[in-house]
Amino acid sequence: MTRRVLLGATAAGLTATGCSSRSPEPPAPKPPDPEAVLLSTLIRDKERLVALYQRAALGSAKTATALEPFRQRHVAHLAALRDMVPPGAEGRAGAALSPSPSGSPSPSEGSSVTVGRLRDAERRAAAGRPGQLAKASPALAQLLASIGACEAVHAVALGRLRD
Repeated sequence: MTRRVLLGATAAGLTATGCSSRSPEPPAPKPPDPEAVLLSTLIRDKERLVALYQRAALGSAKTATALEPFRQRHVAHLAALRDMVPPGAEGRAGAALSPSPSGSPSPSEGSSVTVGRLRDAERRAAAGRPGQLAKASPALAQLLASIGACEAVHAVALGRLRD
């Protein structure tokens, strides 16, 4: 082997192995799991709805008593959704999210919460569930369908209550 062939082979080997003055690019961050993102959005929306019920209950003792079963069901939904979040997914999913447009209003909107406002929030939440089902695993889709049905029943039942 001649010296020229040896040097050429060495140079080719260094180039092929990536020998350069630049450091390698760090790997791109792993995108959040779509289901974890959906769960995080659902949880935030449910937290807002529970807070809305709590604010509505401040109006009167009679209203608070009538609304408590509704609030308790939403608290149960919230617990079921939280149980479905995979370990370690909370941080990655939560950082990538913005509030859901189909969700319930923020508890900070306005000062008084009427039964009519709760009914509207329930309708909006129930109406958003079909679009969310397409993004969910079978287990989450089943839970979402149940939650949506409950929200639809709440909207009807709230129509029978007086402020």
